[in-house]
Amino acid sequence: MDVIAQMIQKKAYKLGYEKCGIISIDLMDEYAEKFNERIEKIPRLKMFYQSQQRLANPKKIYPWAKSVVVLSVAYGKYKVPEELNGHIAKAYLFDTRVDKNTKQYQSNRALEKYMQELGLKVETNQKFGVVGMRWAAMKAGIGIIRRNNFLYTESGSWVQLEAWVTDREMELKETNNVVQCPKACNRCMTSCPTKSLSAPYTMSPTECISFLTTFGVSNLPQETLSKTFGNCIYGCDICQDVCPMNKGKWKEEIEFPGLPELSSLLTPESILKMEEDFYRERIQPKFFYLSSEELWKWKVNVLCYMRNNYKESYKPLIIDACDNENNKVREMAYSICRKLCLQ
Repeated sequence: MDVIAQMIQKKAYKLGYEKCGIISIDLMDEYAEKFNERIEKIPRLKMFYQSQQRLANPKKIYPWAKSVVVLSVAYGKYKVPEELNGHIAKAYLFDTRVDKNTKQYQSNRALEKYMQELGLKVETNQKFGVVGMRWAAMKAGIGIIRRNNFLYTESGSWVQLEAWVTDREMELKETNNVVQCPKACNRCMTSCPTKSLSAPYTMSPTECISFLTTFGVSNLPQETLSKTFGNCIYGCDICQDVCPMNKGKWKEEIEFPGLPELSSLLTPESILKMEEDFYRERIQPKFFYLSSEELWKWKVNVLCYMRNNYKESYKPLIIDACDNENNKVREMAYSICRKLCLQ
């Protein structure tokens, strides 16, 4: 067995990773096949998937790469602030990819440094990955992919994945005791509000609430699916929350660094009143899917939430939004006023 691979795995465990597997880069070729099959299954998404092509062809971008180191770390241990529960997806609340104050970010940097000290050439992309990580994790024995498309370990789906490509031929697979989905279970599909998850292992990303409340907010005022978003403001956990294989996996044992201080600032009312400078300084660095110039997208999401969960206290906030400097915010506010006869 490769000694270097064993050393990397041992270091990963010491740094707090749940699991660490290493596979040949060649195993990602099959991922490319599945990737293309998905495009063929839902042709209208071809443009969307073109932006993800780099994950399907890592050898083209990193011709020197020979193996993939893929790791999981459980995040289902954090206390979810009551004000944000069900409004902001947990993966975003407890995201460590760019948060330098978190132990996991520091562990990521320490593991990369360690691999370099072992003489390896390595490359990662902390925000968006260098390979299809769920596929790589499955091939490395870290867990299984369930019908809702999430990778599950013994910690359920509440795990973050990290990966590096390396210039050394290595293989060291993990073992897991994760059981398959119950044969008759379809809770994730029947619970998906937008029907983005339309069949086992099949979804339309551009109809997913997580997409529509981040990258897809630009068209939200005209998006008919927005009426099905319920309590969601930024992201969605519904297909994971209803999954019986996630039952009892979330422990709520410790506070996430800095989140208690932010929770009162991320209520619907606070977001709608938020100033640009405050957003750039305190909010955007954590929720990096939206840029420093896109506070308006948060406000559109909040207006959508207020329409779907209307109460009288929202009326002055919605009317005030009709004078917002951003035309998309105004458009959403106007449409709500017309629908609910607020003016």
